[in-house]
Amino acid sequence: MTGEITLRGKVLPVGGITEKILAAKRAKVTDIILSVENKKDIEEIKADYVKGLHFHYVSDMLEVLSLALDKDKVKNALNLTVATENRVGSREQ
Repeated sequence: MTGEITLRGKVLPVGGITEKILAAKRAKVTDIILSVENKKDIEEIKADYVKGLHFHYVSDMLEVLSLALDKDKVKNALNLTVATENRVGSREQ
């Protein structure tokens, strides 16, 4: 994940889009969230490179969060919380 946002949550365009798209494709990432201002960069990339990828163009951070965070809980999720007495540096004994 890469990008830049303002303090007010506006998503700003980033550079190196072609390299990032190719890296995402190698990692089998199919959904990519980009600033709406980066749409022109995608249109300049060869069609073979973007085949199989789905682009989501956003302008503010709330859109990013609604796309990136899953609303459904994972079935059979592992409980990875650490008991207080087992934490490193815990003062409780």
